[in-house]
Amino acid sequence: MPKTRLIATSVATLSCALGVGYFMQHTGVPETTGRMAASVMLAPQPAVIAEPLDLSQIILTSAPADLAPMDVAEEPMVAKPQPLAQPADCTVSVAASTVEPASVALDIAAPCNRNDRITVHHSGMMFTLATDTTGAVSVTVPALNSDAIFIVETPTGGAVASAEVPSLSDYDRVALQWTGETGLQIHAREYEADYGSGRHVWTGHAVSDGPVGGSVVRLGDPDTLNPRLAEVYTFPASRAVESGTVALTVEAEVTEANCGRDIAAQSITPRGAESAPRTRDLVLSVPDCDAKGDFLVLNNLLDDLKIAAN
Repeated sequence: MPKTRLIATSVATLSCALGVGYFMQHTGVPETTGRMAASVMLAPQPAVIAEPLDLSQIILTSAPADLAPMDVAEEPMVAKPQPLAQPADCTVSVAASTVEPASVALDIAAPCNRNDRITVHHSGMMFTLATDTTGAVSVTVPALNSDAIFIVETPTGGAVASAEVPSLSDYDRVALQWTGETGLQIHAREYEADYGSGRHVWTGHAVSDGPVGGSVVRLGDPDTLNPRLAEVYTFPASRAVESGTVALTVEAEVTEANCGRDIAAQSITPRGAESAPRTRDLVLSVPDCDAKGDFLVLNNLLDDLKIAAN
């Protein structure tokens, strides 16, 4: 993503003061149109009273033999949608297996929560997913603790799974989470590379082009109700062949969904097996909607990574 100009501004946070750059890339505001509908009131008409009929003399007759009955078209039968039968067993289950890089693959089964919203909790990180028509969903989660515990929450119950992730100490990792359409993104410039280069890692370029480089993943389904989303950046520090710095920033694009309001986020940094991850909270006031398309750059929410060659 090219950067042309940065303007300093201030950001209020719950636990830290942040440097903010303001990247100008102005776009227009679409016009809106309205529509009016008119209604007509009809005057009431006088009721018509029918004269009584004399039915005292009735003669029954039969139709002539040469008169064929009229063909009456039958209306097609339309099947009414039937509610899906609930399974007898509504137990939620989660299977967890360790995969690289220092992550856990979760296979979730919630047979009574088909096409439903569920929430995954892990070491303070939360994100929402949508199950399929059978109530199943799978996701791979970068671990934030070597003794990784995952809680799956559904509208009707939940389940817990755990996995050992001994290789977590081989990686440097940081996560960012938020709720709703905030426009937030993690940007990692490995060895202080330029924006838009092969070693500038973000969701638009998720894997570094370096000989040993990092990657970023986004967790959560943005189409769920009130979605919880997260991004996690991982660098394989134990395999680094160069010494240097990974410059980490959080950036927020000004969009129709977030302009003119406050957005909140939280960073999460693992601190080893014996300690809970460190968290840092942010509340950011986004500029008005005439700044749509611009970017806010938050320089101090995430600590830069210091990499030593091995």
